[in-house]
Amino acid sequence: MARPSGQLLAAPLVLGDVRCVWPAGAQLGEGLLWSVREQALYWVDILSCQLHRWDPASGAQRHWLFAEEISALAERAQAPGLIVTLRRGFALFDPAVDTEPRYLHQPEPDMPGNRFNDGKCDAQGRFWAGTMDFACEAPTGALYRFDPDGRCTQHDTGFAVTNGPIWALDGAMYFNDTVQGRTYRYDGDCAAGTVSNKVLWNQFALGDGVPDGMTTDAMGRIWIAHWGGACVTCHDPITAAELARVPVPASQVTNCAFGGADLRTLFISTARVGLSAEQLVVEPLAGGVFAVPVDGPGLAAHRFGG
Repeated sequence: MARPSGQLLAAPLVLGDVRCVWPAGAQLGEGLLWSVREQALYWVDILSCQLHRWDPASGAQRHWLFAEEISALAERAQAPGLIVTLRRGFALFDPAVDTEPRYLHQPEPDMPGNRFNDGKCDAQGRFWAGTMDFACEAPTGALYRFDPDGRCTQHDTGFAVTNGPIWALDGAMYFNDTVQGRTYRYDGDCAAGTVSNKVLWNQFALGDGVPDGMTTDAMGRIWIAHWGGACVTCHDPITAAELARVPVPASQVTNCAFGGADLRTLFISTARVGLSAEQLVVEPLAGGVFAVPVDGPGLAAHRFGG
């Protein structure tokens, strides 16, 4: 992604106000996924163990309740349904026919205090996801890559709370150490499915929240949700310079993803967990899903190759 020194990507133009499209009151809204083939938005409420689906054209909403936390998901490329992360690992779930998910692999059987959190597929159809300490304190979380052939590989460790990953247009991977307020950048070998040369890409300023879920747009700009910061920010992928800021009427902003027919709508999830009764009065839409139109498109979510 070479360009003249000091030159930033153009700032995106936010074309309207943020509006709440689903005042769900979720405890911990997360896992936003726009399905291009269904033209629908999937998302999860981790702590309520629920998967949700919203069809913007009809307004129809569907819900699935699981026996344990569900945190991230991706569509399957070779079959109907989804790959998901549950509390203990990777599983398959087809919303059309399944009554419960079917586990594929549980990489941390000796760590009952951990759970899976955020995750996404890379362009080669491998599902990357991170674990975290349920109490958000101990650095026991790790980054895993789950391949369509069932192999699971650990790539990094030492995180209390993980979020991401996402990829730049040049194949670099970004991953959040949320508790420390840090986003790291790794060189990526797309063919081998490996990462190396970890560097600190961005340190969040005190008082601006910490980095949660994130996404990439078609220009390669990085969009990051601020947990505790009531906003989503857009950044240059090389310098990390802030290019735009989208205020959200909820302080615990958890994730963002592009969707809509032209992929020019930024969907944003939020949470109610951790807010006092007084804060909830001020933030009545906390836990809702929001949307805002943007002038440039995002990228369609990659599908799992299995």
